[in-house]
Amino acid sequence: MLKPKPHILILYTGGTIGCFEDPSTRSLLPVEFAALHHFIPELNLIDATLEVRSINQPKDSSDMQPEDWRWIVKQIEQDYERVQGFVVLHGTDTMAYTASAVSFMIENLKKPVVFTGSQLPIGKIRTDGKENLITAIEIVAAYIQDEPVVPEVTIYFEHKLYRANRTFKYSAEHFNAYQSPNYPPLAEVGVHIDYHNSFISKLNTGPTAFYYELQNDIAIFPLFPGFSQRLAEHIFSLPTYAIILHTYGFGNGPILPWFFDLLAKANSDGVILLNITQCPQGAVQMGKYITSVELEKAGVISGLDMTLEAAIAKLMYLGGRYPKDTKRIKQALQQALRGELSLIKA
Repeated sequence: MLKPKPHILILYTGGTIGCFEDPSTRSLLPVEFAALHHFIPELNLIDATLEVRSINQPKDSSDMQPEDWRWIVKQIEQDYERVQGFVVLHGTDTMAYTASAVSFMIENLKKPVVFTGSQLPIGKIRTDGKENLITAIEIVAAYIQDEPVVPEVTIYFEHKLYRANRTFKYSAEHFNAYQSPNYPPLAEVGVHIDYHNSFISKLNTGPTAFYYELQNDIAIFPLFPGFSQRLAEHIFSLPTYAIILHTYGFGNGPILPWFFDLLAKANSDGVILLNITQCPQGAVQMGKYITSVELEKAGVISGLDMTLEAAIAKLMYLGGRYPKDTKRIKQALQQALRGELSLIKA
């Protein structure tokens, strides 16, 4: 008896992969997926049933908002039992934000969700979009004994598959636009797809659940030498539920008594303070240097080796799921809910 073809749902949101150049303005404009399919006839040769669903108005990823994240999750929930997995076509600029958010919004995911896109539009001769899309489909279709090889939310780009919430865009110029410096690739692609099974999340046993409430009253305070007290006081006066401190090195900041007073007051007022390093590689290690000891005393929580994109998405998810439960949110921030951080402190 022939094994049925895998059924894969492609969710098209827009982005460079589906853009064409306006001949009058030379700017890139998103188009419907039907035009995209025209430029990739190889899709007809794939041994899978491909179903495509487009967002109402394909958009540049710079325009993606939390309601678009909800749309993606809703499509996944609606067809979760019916298909083998999902490919999400997305613009590159905010793909890491969207993919990180989706990873948190789906609990106990048991099917592959692969985000991909391109640096060059599909209509360009040298586009990277063809290989990215075809390989993403192949990864989603990869099952062994009725179990998916990669049952998590990932980003596939330029021959590498990354855990989505470990990834950030580092280049606007190169085809290998993404990096995951604190976690190895889940797969590398050459003639064959080499899956690194020891780094892939094991199949979750609990019931799959979908969450849509997000709390986006979050501020980011990037530290820089010479930031003023007036600037800091303004940021800390905003009606935020959480503030991300984007700090130096191992999570360090300047020794400024007035700044520590601001942090301590915010903490006592119930504002969550999360420490994320500005360094792409490495982790926050509060207390390693004297410059971070006072941050810890003021109630700042270590974000360990989370990316900024994952930290934002995680805070939005936790704030929506546990509104006003500051204690529970603080505990969850230091737990690896979806493999987004390393638990070992140096």
